[in-house]
Amino acid sequence: MMSTADTQAHEGGSGPGTAVRVAVEPPVRPPEPATRYASRNIAVLLGFTAVTNLADGVTKIALPLLATQASGSPAQVAAVSLSLTLPWLLVALHVGVLVDRVDRRRLLWGANALRLAALGALLLTSLADGVTIAVLCAVGAVLGIAEVIALTSASALIPALTPPKDRERANTWIAGAETVCNEFCGPFVGGLLVAAGTGVALGATWVSYLAASFVLVLLVGRFRPARQGDGAAGGTAVGDSVHQQIVGGLRYLWRHVLLRTMALILTVLCACWGAWLALMPLFATSVMDLGPGEYGALLSALGVGGLVGALAVTWVNRFFGRRWVMFADLVGTFAMMAVPVLTTHLWAVAAAAFAGGMGGTLWTVNARTIGQRLVPDDMLGRYNAVSRLFSWGAMPLGAGAMGLLAEWFGLRPAFLLFAVSVAVTVPPFLRVVTRATLAEVFDERRVVTP
Repeated sequence: MMSTADTQAHEGGSGPGTAVRVAVEPPVRPPEPATRYASRNIAVLLGFTAVTNLADGVTKIALPLLATQASGSPAQVAAVSLSLTLPWLLVALHVGVLVDRVDRRRLLWGANALRLAALGALLLTSLADGVTIAVLCAVGAVLGIAEVIALTSASALIPALTPPKDRERANTWIAGAETVCNEFCGPFVGGLLVAAGTGVALGATWVSYLAASFVLVLLVGRFRPARQGDGAAGGTAVGDSVHQQIVGGLRYLWRHVLLRTMALILTVLCACWGAWLALMPLFATSVMDLGPGEYGALLSALGVGGLVGALAVTWVNRFFGRRWVMFADLVGTFAMMAVPVLTTHLWAVAAAAFAGGMGGTLWTVNARTIGQRLVPDDMLGRYNAVSRLFSWGAMPLGAGAMGLLAEWFGLRPAFLLFAVSVAVTVPPFLRVVTRATLAEVFDERRVVTP
C-alpha cells in the first residue's frame, strides 16, 4: 500500500494543483544490515568523516594561504578558493550517478587516492619551489572532486550499513563531524600547520587521508547499491545513459512533494547562510566596530550552535517532534538575518548566530534521515548529490546577491530582504511538512494530526 507521501508525490490532472494518485513501484530497500554491526559501522563512518573533513578543512585554509605566497592578485587567490568548491556545481550530478552504479566503499578509497596523489604532487612541487597559481588551482579542483565523491558516497552508505532505528544516531554524529571538523577545527588547525611550514601542513594532511583509507576496511555490510530492475520511479535501469539517470533522479525529486519542498526551502536557507558569511565581516568591522577577537567569538557562535544541535537532536526530536525541530532552522536562520537589522549588540548577534548554527544541524540530521527513508537505494547517490548541489551551490549565489543588495541599498536593508525570503518559506513548510506526513515516513502508526 502506498503512503500519503507517495500518493502526493506525483502531480498532474486537468487543473492546476490537482493531485492524482499514480501507482508507483515501492522503493527498493537494501537488505537490513545486522544490528550487531550497526555501532561498529557508525564508528567507522564517523572516524572516516571526522579525519577526512578535518583534512579538507586544512586544505581549504592551506591552499589559499599558499596562493598568497605565489601571487599578490586578489582574483588569482580567489580562483584557488573557488577551485575547491566549484566541483559541487560542475560534477555533483554525474558523481551521483557514479555512486548509484558502483561499489560505494571503493569510491571512498578512490576519493582518498585522488587526494593522496594531488597532495603528494603539490608537496613535491613545493619542495622544488615550483608552486604556481595554475598548480594550486589544479590541485584544488582534484581535491574538490574527491570531496564530492567522498561525501556523496558516505551519505549513501548509511542506509545499507545501519538499521532504521540507528540512522538518526548515525546522521547526527556524521553531520556534527562534518560541521565541526570541516568548517571550524580544520581551518584553525590548517592555519597552525601552515605557520609551521608548507611541508608540515601538506605532509600531515597526506598522512590523515592515508590513515582514513585504512579505517574503511573495518566496515561490515553491503557496499553496492540495490538495483531497481525496471527503473521504476527513476531508479537505475540497465542500459540507461548517464544523462537519463541524472534526469530520472531530478524528476523523482521534483515529483515528490515533501522532498521537493525540503530542497527548495534548503536552497533559500543556504543562500542566507552564504549571504551572512559574505557580509558579516564588513558589518562587524564597520557597523558593529568589533575587533579581531570579538569577531572570532561571533563566528565561533555558529560552530558552538552546530555542536549543540548535534548533541541535542535525538532528545529534541523525541520531546518536540521532528516537524518543529526542523522548523527551528527557519527560526534560527531568520534570526541570523533579522537581528543585525535591529541591533548591533555583539551578544544579540552572536545569539542569533548560535540559533542559526543549531538549527542548521537539526535540519541536516532530520532531512538526511527522511531522505534515507524515502529514496530508493539505487538513487541515494543522485539524491545526496542534488541535495548538496542545492545547498552548497546556493551559498555563493547568496553571497553574490547580498553583495549587490548591500551595494545598492545598504547593509541593513540587505539583511532585511534576506530575512523576508526566510519568512516566505514558512507557509509551504507548514503546509507540506506535517506531523501526519512525517508519521507515515517513519511508519508511526499512532493517530496524528497536522
